[in-house]
Amino acid sequence: MEIKKTATAGTLESSDIQIIIDKGSDGIKIQLDSDVKKEFGEQIESVIRQTLVANHIDQANVKAVDKGALDCVIKARTLAAVNRALDIADKPSWEVL
Repeated sequence: MEIKKTATAGTLESSDIQIIIDKGSDGIKIQLDSDVKKEFGEQIESVIRQTLVANHIDQANVKAVDKGALDCVIKARTLAAVNRALDIADKPSWEVL
């Protein structure tokens, strides 16, 4: 699926993550800003990438600002941003959940 517009989900509050998704042209690129990047950066990026792939997104630029979010929060924020970027927020793909 192709991203139609830039979209964001999440906040910069503690235990949350802000995800910004934009059109990409060279695969999935993830820019992660996190205080725990050294310890959990690979896991955070993996959850984001897996969520994008499950939603058939193969071209995207993602900026993630993590404030200590758990995997379930990362997945939920990524999914919300994807649905907004695909302009299907009112009719999500329930089968990928």
